[in-house]
Amino acid sequence: MAPRRPYWRGYLKLSLVTCPVAMVPATSESEKVRFHTLNEKTGNRVVSQYIDSVTGKPVKDEDEAKGYERGEDDYVILTDDELESVELESVRTIDIERFVSREKIEWIYFDTPFYLTANQKIGDEAFAVIREAMNAKDVVGVARVVLGRRERAVILEPRDNGILVWALRFGDEVRPESEYFAGIDKTSDTKGVAALEKIIKKRTQKWSPAMASDPIQDSLLKLIASKKRAHKPSKKQASKKRTGNDGKQSNVVNIMDALKKSVQKELNSRKAG
Repeated sequence: MAPRRPYWRGYLKLSLVTCPVAMVPATSESEKVRFHTLNEKTGNRVVSQYIDSVTGKPVKDEDEAKGYERGEDDYVILTDDELESVELESVRTIDIERFVSREKIEWIYFDTPFYLTANQKIGDEAFAVIREAMNAKDVVGVARVVLGRRERAVILEPRDNGILVWALRFGDEVRPESEYFAGIDKTSDTKGVAALEKIIKKRTQKWSPAMASDPIQDSLLKLIASKKRAHKPSKKQASKKRTGNDGKQSNVVNIMDALKKSVQKELNSRKAG
């Protein structure tokens, strides 16, 4: 698989050590089955567009702008230049400010993973020094970086020859568990727990990515494949497509037929010579 285009480029910094780096998403949804919305009567795709809520007319791309609502139907419009003027240093630099134990970070804060790599050969050594220093101390780095116009807290975890970057959820995005678990009874049946522990032990396995497979995706692919076979044109229909409904030869050329004719023409010319 070809390397993905970097999602972010900038610099990784730890004290006086700096190196150019690139970041790509560590996950992908490109393999998911996706559907287009069609007009069932015509079979044509349905397209979406921005419509002015008052005039009802489509809005051109060059007329679109960012707006912050300050009241009902009242917005402060911000230009791209104005938005760029408030960018922080973390737009282009991941400056590792502190370190923590990986186990101390609650998994609920983990949001989006990225792979971080050295972006130029000149930075390979500095990148490796930062990675191995964290490895030696068994810690992860905590930093901040701007992703999608918002400054995000991230952790940097050494992983093989690279670094895994986890964008963390904002503190106000994580709901306090006490609001939901407070009313649950803590007491339990000791014998029942012991019995289930045996079952858990029996079913405990080594983690495999196959455990996170999508059976619905597999079923959809089978359904699509069966419908493709059902709509496969017959030989008669295929012949009509090649010649056209009026019997005239179309522009579609069968490669093998063309090669056979070419070889035969070459042989005939040699015999004539």
